[in-house]
Amino acid sequence: MKILVGVAHPKHVHIFKNFTKIMIEKGHDVRIVAVDKEVTEHLLRQYNLPYILIGKNQPTLPRKCISMIKRELLTLKIAKKFNPDIFVGRALPELAHVSAIMKKPFIVFEDTEIARTVHKITMPFSDYIVTPLCYQGDFGRKHIRFNGYFELAYLHPNYFKPDPSVLDYLESGRDKIIIVRFVSWKACHDVNDYGFTNKENIIKCLEQYGQVLITSEAELSEDLEKYKITIPPEKIHHLLYFADLYIGESATIAAECAVLGTPSIFVSTSRRGYTDELESKYGLIYNFSNPKTMQKSALEKAVELLVSRSAKREWKKREQKY
Repeated sequence: MKILVGVAHPKHVHIFKNFTKIMIEKGHDVRIVAVDKEVTEHLLRQYNLPYILIGKNQPTLPRKCISMIKRELLTLKIAKKFNPDIFVGRALPELAHVSAIMKKPFIVFEDTEIARTVHKITMPFSDYIVTPLCYQGDFGRKHIRFNGYFELAYLHPNYFKPDPSVLDYLESGRDKIIIVRFVSWKACHDVNDYGFTNKENIIKCLEQYGQVLITSEAELSEDLEKYKITIPPEKIHHLLYFADLYIGESATIAAECAVLGTPSIFVSTSRRGYTDELESKYGLIYNFSNPKTMQKSALEKAVELLVSRSAKREWKKREQKY
């Protein structure tokens, strides 16, 4: 079987990397079409995956629209040459439309409820839409739900073994590792949403309790640049595993930390079904989304977890239960 996979975000590479390798080992022919965003192409190269770059993520809506047209034409050209039996990926318009043109099935894997604009131009052309059971939406007869999260496709113990050598990249003598994530809020689904309102204040407070490491999609100020993580991108999940706390604007990293047993705080005016469930059912995430109080409340919770002597142990217990 020939399988064409679509990715447009570093998370997508992680979701489909094991699937791609397993399918190839089983004798199937797999190709990946990729939109480069942050370290997407780096990861594809690092994992030695068969990919073709069809474009780069664009920061503004007009440029996104122009880029999407170009990506669709290039994807059509690639697909006609490769002639896949099936299309697999996230809710990518180029895969949806090209699969429809070629009259081939398209399976979408989705977990982001707020990506409504993309859903409107993608889901009508899909054959099946696979989401976590906790997904807060309904795609009708096409909808298939599974009891789990996409993060397990690459962080389940069957696939992921933490490597303590990642700690060699950090300062010695600091007993707490605090990961902070800032996003750019330029994705289509980020319209009118936001997270931290005072980044400098967050970092100033947190660094009293350990070594603060920032991973940022947004450009950092000169004062914050010195906190930026410098480890190779493919090692980030090992660092998340050994961290004492995550606090940030990324739902993906919040969920990754949760399933790795690291105390996790998600700060955003928007919410996700999977982060809500990881809080309500398993106690692995704290979600803060009230615009008036979320930064203050999130920071208070962060300090509470950092001064606790048992938080990390407790999260490991909860992770095992999960």
